[in-house]
Amino acid sequence: MCSKNIVVQNQVGLHSRSATYFINKANEFKSTIWVEKEERQANAKSLLGVLSLGVTGGNDIKIIADGPDDEAAVEALCGLIRAGLVEQ
Repeated sequence: MCSKNIVVQNQVGLHSRSATYFINKANEFKSTIWVEKEERQANAKSLLGVLSLGVTGGNDIKIIADGPDDEAAVEALCGLIRAGLVEQ
């Protein structure tokens, strides 16, 4: 299991288009991946789940992964957030 905290830098956070990029990246990995905001968790591979967290710019989130490629998944998703949640 691997996890990392990161602050969302872009103003809109994880909303529609940026959440879609995030989910597409998460689906590239075999690991189970969760996004946690405050005390709520959502499956990082679920659009509805990610949107339900209401992540906006400046929010501190935690990405948690468990599986064969968990470290790579966490690093890739953190990299996407650091890049401003744009398609890569």
